Amino acid sequence: MDDEIELISDGDGLAVIGNPTAVERFLVSEGLPSKDLGLRRLRSVLDIGAGAAQAGSEIAANSGRWVKLTKESAQLVEKYGLRKSSKSGLSTGVLKGNNGQIKGFVDFTKGSGSFLTNPAILAGAAGIMAQVAMQQTMDEITDYLATIDEKVDDVLRAQKDAVVADMIGVDLVIEEAMTIREQVGRVSEVTWSKVQTTSVTITRTQAYALRQLDALAEKVEHKTKIADLAKTAKEAESKAQEWLAVLARCFQLQDSIAVLELDRVLDTSPEELDRHRLGLRAARQNRLDLISRCTERLMARMDAAAGTANTKVLLHPTASRAVVLSSDHVAIAVVDFHGRLGIEHGRQSLEARRWVDAAVEVRDKVLETGAEGVDAARHLGNETLGRARSVTGKLSSGITERALRRRGDESG
Repeated sequence: MDDEIELISDGDGLAVIGNPTAVERFLVSEGLPSKDLGLRRLRSVLDIGAGAAQAGSEIAANSGRWVKLTKESAQLVEKYGLRKSSKSGLSTGVLKGNNGQIKGFVDFTKGSGSFLTNPAILAGAAGIMAQVAMQQTMDEITDYLATIDEKVDDVLRAQKDAVVADMIGVDLVIEEAMTIREQVGRVSEVTWSKVQTTSVTITRTQAYALRQLDALAEKVEHKTKIADLAKTAKEAESKAQEWLAVLARCFQLQDSIAVLELDRVLDTSPEELDRHRLGLRAARQNRLDLISRCTERLMARMDAAAGTANTKVLLHPTASRAVVLSSDHVAIAVVDFHGRLGIEHGRQSLEARRWVDAAVEVRDKVLETGAEGVDAARHLGNETLGRARSVTGKLSSGITERALRRRGDESG
């Protein structure tokens, strides 16, 4: 049917597949921004046996759009009663139109869609969805790196550590592979051979950056004199942004490798694509959890430092104010960093971004009016770091809930 559309959700995004006009009407009616899913790639890389010609014509006739899963778009999964597979982790369903009217997209028809009934095509579509989601995060990280005070290239090149220098070299190799992929439309054996061992270097750099952040947190924790604490907090403020930039770039490169890897599996072993996609997804979440725990520890230490500074504000007003402002800067940087990597989702992410903007505005006003020193420092420390602690608490509980849900799904 021309008005039949198929919905696929993998927890990160929603694919809307069907007649181009029907897909467009559906997205407009729901008010959802979208981007091209790139289904045409399935025609050249999937070996779908005897049904190749028919499936190829189905792919050619259909339009595929991808929607980032936010709180609003996630409600469609419940609204239209999509069914989730415990094996693939995908929620799928078919909506049938009625005389070409968008209001007719209300009846759920189980298993009638061509994409949903062909396991190879469904796995291929899910693989492409994973790639689009990772590319969306890569774009978010690019925006993040462009907004920090120094250009990320300057930050990275300023590092004298050999492990970071190695990552810069890997960066160039991966960017070249992504450029070739964009031009050719696939990842050849030659291209893949250039990048398949680069993940070791990136992982080593990530581990090194995490250790540097832990070292900053421990250094802040062990200072008791307010003058020493102010100096250490200032150092943490300066260095944390640099190591967050390194971590962001590592994560971006790891997503790039995953995109290339899915292309390679899609090309050479399509029957393994779904299992490989799920493996990459689990590994990616583990990286996010590791990064989140490390950065939350740093925020907790800076929070404690601000608390200590507030207790000594009468005797050391200038130093106490400096500690609070440094803690504020670190909290803002970490929360923004979390948002760019996708540690937060939906409305929670939006609220965190709004808080970051508000905190920056308050901080700037405090800096402009030094006469408000003591009271403003105490107020800013309590409000800003209290909010940061609340946000990271939600992130921790969210990570735990997602982990429990994953275990439940796997056991089901």
